[in-house]
Amino acid sequence: MRTVTSQPSSAASTRPHGLTVGSITVDSPVVLAPMAGVTNVAFRTLCREQEKARTGTVSGLYVCEMITARALAERNEKTLHMTTFGPTEDVRSMQLYTVDPEYTYKAARMVAEENIADHLDLNFGCAVPKITRRGGGAAIPFKRKLFGSIIAAAVKGVEGTGIPVTAKFRMGIDDDHLTHLDAGRIAAEEGAAAVTLHARTAAQRYSGQANLGAIRELVEHMRPYGIPVLGNGDIFAASDAATMMDETGCDGVVVGRGCLGRPWLFAELGAQLRGEPIPQEPTLGEVTDVIMRHAELLADHMGEEHACRDMRKHMGWYMRGFPVGGKLRAELTKITSLTDLRDRLAPYRESDERADDADAPRGRQGSPAKVALPDGWLDDPEDDAHVLDGGDAFHSGG
Repeated sequence: MRTVTSQPSSAASTRPHGLTVGSITVDSPVVLAPMAGVTNVAFRTLCREQEKARTGTVSGLYVCEMITARALAERNEKTLHMTTFGPTEDVRSMQLYTVDPEYTYKAARMVAEENIADHLDLNFGCAVPKITRRGGGAAIPFKRKLFGSIIAAAVKGVEGTGIPVTAKFRMGIDDDHLTHLDAGRIAAEEGAAAVTLHARTAAQRYSGQANLGAIRELVEHMRPYGIPVLGNGDIFAASDAATMMDETGCDGVVVGRGCLGRPWLFAELGAQLRGEPIPQEPTLGEVTDVIMRHAELLADHMGEEHACRDMRKHMGWYMRGFPVGGKLRAELTKITSLTDLRDRLAPYRESDERADDADAPRGRQGSPAKVALPDGWLDDPEDDAHVLDGGDAFHSGG
């Protein structure tokens, strides 16, 4: 359990307190990573509300769950619904998953012409086998020309609108095929306004530890290009963001797994980076209120029945570290209505218990594994061909 910090550190006074990406400026260099099935409008709204309630400000950038470019361009109904932004989202940030420059351009142009979003990020970080096996996600940066063509298509699609295009990628396929320096250079040359490095290879997936040295290396490499470099990987505690920025010189951090079941983490991160007292972790009673608010926001977005099914996956994250027993945990994975959820949480509404080890690693970890790739994918890094469907599906960028 952590307590409130005291005086600002000397490092906090020299660390960037805001982030500028092209035409967009936010007051905190902390970004919510797009996570499939998680960072929908309900979760983003909840994170913003928690930051406001705990620090008095909303300062970071909150990115929607990943949108497939082809499905967006073809106006898939489910995909269009996923692009929903809330009335309080003053910067509407969207991530596209894409493998094809043509559909990238069409989707980006649609975003621009129909005023769907204010910021467009491109996903090149997904290491899920069924995506990389078909030439998508983290497989793409190895194909330098294809990678550059996709970024150029997105930049052309939003031309003249002020919408910045950014790119997120990993260190490479594996230790023998590192691409992050080339990816950063190419992205900048093709007009990207910022880049994010998840400091693991695709082969690592989420295992081991993020390589801060690789982020530092990319920061140095990108200095001549003058665009922000953000770091991603292992931001679980408020101090983790400060450590990453101080040790690498990166301009901001992108937070994924650390906020699962902890939408208040952004309040802690922002306060730490500003050198302010860090809000204390909530009690179990306070967490029950957050869970109900999350469920209500989801119900507004997708209907009560669907919302309750969707909430089930969040329960283990929310309850991690609390002494509630297996019975409640099991019950919460079977909720069928908001009333059902409220009733099951009622006995804990006044609890002042706090979670043990709340800021320990959470979410997917797993083990390293050989990356599944299309036949011959590694034969020629300058080949600009893409796989026809590219594994179009909704997966987290990591």
